[in-house]
Amino acid sequence: MAVKLHLNHILIIEDDQGRKEFPLEKPEYCIGRDQKCDIRLYSQFVSRRHATLVQKLRGDGSYYYRIVDGDKGKPSANGLLINGRKLQAHDLEDEDEIVFGPQVRARYFHLKRESIPTGPPDEWDITLISPNMVGDGEEP
Repeated sequence: MAVKLHLNHILIIEDDQGRKEFPLEKPEYCIGRDQKCDIRLYSQFVSRRHATLVQKLRGDGSYYYRIVDGDKGKPSANGLLINGRKLQAHDLEDEDEIVFGPQVRARYFHLKRESIPTGPPDEWDITLISPNMVGDGEEP
């Protein structure tokens, strides 16, 4: 069986309501204060639709996320501070920090894991244990 490498994309948000973890799988996310946002931020210093996360495809078939300030061409009031730099857009990399406003920040992670295709268990795959392989719990 071939082992395939998968990336888990995670955004961890810290705002006025604490810390929340968002696994990213959809092609697009709206981030902001508005109730209709996919990822809601709780702070008066954040725009209603502060940023957009867009899934982008790489040449090898994997994907990454790009964060863009604002929504549909309309920038947010405070902008985005990514890794200490004010940017309009940024291709996210592992451990990037995004600041939306005072005490409202996010950290992006992409976790690599190997997955092995699963199928029905092999009815002939058994493990045999010899009685002399199991100790009585006492050391010699």
